Amino acid sequence: MSDLKATALTGSHESVIRDVLSWLEQGWQVWLCTIVETWGSSPRPAGSWLAVSDSGQWSGSVSGGCLEEDLLRRTAEDGADYPVVLDYGITDDDRDDFRLPCGGRIRLLVEPIGHPSDKGGSSIEHIQQLAQALRKRQPVTRRVSLNRGVALESVAAGTGPAIVFDNEELAHTLQPECRLLLIGAGEVARYVAEFARAADFSVTLCEPREAFAAGWGHPHLPLDRCLPDDLINQSFNDPWCGVLALAHDPRIDDMALLAALQSPGFYVGAMGSVRTSESRRERLRSLGLDEAALAHLRAPIGVDIPSKTPAEIAVSVVADLIAARHRVRHMNSA
Repeated sequence: MSDLKATALTGSHESVIRDVLSWLEQGWQVWLCTIVETWGSSPRPAGSWLAVSDSGQWSGSVSGGCLEEDLLRRTAEDGADYPVVLDYGITDDDRDDFRLPCGGRIRLLVEPIGHPSDKGGSSIEHIQQLAQALRKRQPVTRRVSLNRGVALESVAAGTGPAIVFDNEELAHTLQPECRLLLIGAGEVARYVAEFARAADFSVTLCEPREAFAAGWGHPHLPLDRCLPDDLINQSFNDPWCGVLALAHDPRIDDMALLAALQSPGFYVGAMGSVRTSESRRERLRSLGLDEAALAHLRAPIGVDIPSKTPAEIAVSVVADLIAARHRVRHMNSA
């Protein structure tokens, strides 16, 4: 037996679960494919999901596309009625057919959900409970046995590795998705929002100033008009939350930063030059913030590439966010 460990992924997990729940509510059968182990180079890490319905719809990803096509065909033609393990990349033919990079190998657990024999509705109840836990931002572990069904357990952050598979049972711990609060409507916020969403972050834009909100021309990125410190206290105050002060306006940024730096969020950053950042720290000290809290402030925000244009600044910010997300997931699944 082998115990396999990996960091958690959750940004895309909630999207897959929403799709699975929708399909089950429509009476469709679903197969959930989980990567339980990888060797060598692989396009997606352990813990990644692909869900396939018997109507032909799919959600998520376990490769760059080569495995998805084969899994869609397999489930359409002969979807298993019980959990099965599939290996890809073991043979030379596999590597040729599926174009796995650098001789990589992937092992998947494919489990049926919503099988017609499930008269009691336990599958949909399990998925509903999982969706509810993720909405409430509660870490949970799915236990999927090859012989004894599936169970859901509430866990505390930092209680164990994200993926453990011993060839008989999968224990898959899912952490809440990393959500971001961007403060201040502007070109930097626009690009950060778009790049961060593409990187599987959940993003909220906050702009309480009337002039900036009225002139916001990106309806696909809606604005929340609440005061940012209120939003932080209500919804962005757990270890998987990040707050980015991008307004360049101390009236808006400082109160948000004061609230964020007293929360357990994984990332707090503010846009501005080195001189502006030092002035900001002095203002925050004058508001009663201590040095331990100030040490968590990323200012100037982002990776020093150095960046000048709004898009370049956004690239540096999202790169820093991705690194911080990996650290928090590793810390909470170590």
